[in-house]
Amino acid sequence: MLHNCIESQSITDLMAIAGRTNRTKFRDQVLRPLLEEGLLVMTVPDKPTSSIQKYRITDKGKSILSKLTKKATNR
Repeated sequence: MLHNCIESQSITDLMAIAGRTNRTKFRDQVLRPLLEEGLLVMTVPDKPTSSIQKYRITDKGKSILSKLTKKATNR
């Protein structure tokens, strides 16, 4: 999911990438944990349900993604 948020993505786009159809479950099970861990941020933080809301990776998320990528290439 982090890799897909290098460029800002809407929840609809992210759900399609993940093959998920239930918006509430996707938000609760996927997005909320990533937001709480500081790995993703909302582009419109004051309006979480905005129709133009998008999600993008944070510096912390980029760091973790980089570490995961290095681990995968070393196998």
